Amino acid sequence: MNSSQFKKIAILVTILAVPGFLYYLLQEKGKNRYKPLAIYGPKQVASTSHTVRGKSIPDTIYHTVADFDLLNQDSAQVRLSSYKGKIMLVGLFHSSNRGFAVDFANKAMEGFSGIYEKNPLLHFMSISVNPNEDSPSVLRKYANSFSAKSKKWNLVTGDSTQVYDLINKGLFLDAVKTVKEGEDKFIYSNMFVLIDSKHRIRGYYDATNNEALSKLDDEIKVLIAEELRNVKDGR
Repeated sequence: MNSSQFKKIAILVTILAVPGFLYYLLQEKGKNRYKPLAIYGPKQVASTSHTVRGKSIPDTIYHTVADFDLLNQDSAQVRLSSYKGKIMLVGLFHSSNRGFAVDFANKAMEGFSGIYEKNPLLHFMSISVNPNEDSPSVLRKYANSFSAKSKKWNLVTGDSTQVYDLINKGLFLDAVKTVKEGEDKFIYSNMFVLIDSKHRIRGYYDATNNEALSKLDDEIKVLIAEELRNVKDGR
């Protein structure tokens, strides 16, 4: 066997071996070894602990999104409890903003809601940063332009104090209302926020960046797998 043939065989063996090796890493001893998503926000050490391989590990209390009471495009009440056991993808908007960034973000959210339409774990929510103007009837018309069905994708509005507390303190997103030349202006984040079934923040993604949206799609799948595993393990 000459050197050239040996190199070709070595490359082929490597190509064939890599998938098997990755599968082994992921499924070693029947357990998924993928790297879990980060958990964002402030955290503190709890007084309780759990055991890993015979070693006591202190539990961690993570930030969770506080409950809210808002209205969607169908004038139906939407609370955090409405998403019990669900994964949420959340973004910001207001109906009078028709700029490139918000249209891009809406199209992205519409795309994800279509891709995961039949997945009961994943739901979508867009929060209006202009609740004084964006009434449920306004949101209904706006939602129809993006085929946003409330069973899967809620566009929500409500008391402005509660809305901004949810955005700033719950999601840690920037949103500010200013007045310029007698008109209300809104400066707000274009990030999508991924929230798990325990209402913890698991990721931030630029809603106007294709690479970030591709990463989001991958991490949605990782989080779905994590949630299903937790259900299976009774956690």
